[in-house]
Amino acid sequence: MTQKWKKLLIGTVTGFANGLFGSGGGTIVVPAMERFLKVEEHKAHATAIAIILPLSVLSLVIYLWKTGLGEVWQIALWASAGGLAGGVVGAKLLSKVSGIWLHRIFGAFMLAAAVRMIL
Repeated sequence: MTQKWKKLLIGTVTGFANGLFGSGGGTIVVPAMERFLKVEEHKAHATAIAIILPLSVLSLVIYLWKTGLGEVWQIALWASAGGLAGGVVGAKLLSKVSGIWLHRIFGAFMLAAAVRMIL
């Protein structure tokens, strides 16, 4: 399979998960880029942000179109404000964390999310 098709497949699966679950694309795209595209850990995490942002905006537009505005805008606005602050701090820390610790921290978040969803 060529790199182009791998990228398209990864994007399709990521978009599907993000659209269906409202999140989760990052848990797919980061390991997929590392394993199948051989992207270095730090670059995979940084690239995931660029991939997830348009997917999230598109999902929001579709959800709002189907369900109406309601309280979604207020929630999105306040959560985005917090997300912006956290994003700045996270982006600055990304370059200071080693690849192995990046894997461990990301894995811990994935495990915690899995346990929470199962229970």
